[in-house]
Parts: sequence; C-alpha cells; structure tokens
Amino acid sequence: MTDDELTYKIIGCAMRVHNFLGNGFQEVIYQRCLAIELEYEKILFEREKEQDIFYRGINVGTRRADFIVEGKIMIELKAVINLEDVHLAQAKNYLVAYNLETGLLINFGSPSLQFMKVYKSQKNQEKKEQNQDGQD
Repeated sequence: MTDDELTYKIIGCAMRVHNFLGNGFQEVIYQRCLAIELEYEKILFEREKEQDIFYRGINVGTRRADFIVEGKIMIELKAVINLEDVHLAQAKNYLVAYNLETGLLINFGSPSLQFMKVYKSQKNQEKKEQNQDGQD
C-alpha cells in the first residue's frame, strides 16, 4: 500500500471516530477509538511509541508519538478548538525524531474533523495538504 493510500485509510478511520463521538472528549478517548478503527481495518500500528531525543549526542529525554503506522506514517492527535502553528511544529519535530517522511496531524476537538498531512523533507513540506471536512 502506498503512503497516500495508507493516509487515506487512516483519515477515513478518523472520520468514523469523529462522526460517532463528535468533539468535546479528551484526546486519549479519540486515541483509543482510532486504535479500534485501525485494528478493524487491519492497519498495523504502534501506539505511544517512545523515541529518545538527543542534543549534541546526549539523550535529553523521550517523546511519544500517538501512533506510528506500518513503520512509516506518524500520527499526532489533538483535541483542541483549532490547530495552531505549535501543533504543526510538534508534528514536524516528531517526523525528524522518528526519521519518518510523512505524518498526519488530526484534530478531533473542532466541530468538523481537521487533518493535515505533514512532511519531513523540505521538498514535500511545500506540498503540505490541509483539509477540513464539513460533512460531520
């Protein structure tokens, strides 16, 4: 499955969760429900995978991405009114930390599901896709 096909399936899973729950729950609830949807679709994933963060070769801590899907797509979930630049920066930093090229930033906190495809490489960052689905 290509990255585009995989991200399309992931977004479909997120839409089903948002259509059922709506907005207003804590992020962890959406995370658990998305895990159920991914399993139902037989999409392989790791949830809250820890990654060491290094500065000048020194381990300065760890971060956890919400999902790493099939070892190649990072998913960062939010449950906020609107996505902000700080959320995009976090998603991009996770791509660097996990050495992945593609990620999804998904927000369940707005009345309509918000999602953004995020890329690590400079070339792909310019092709960043953003969508707000108003069909909830």
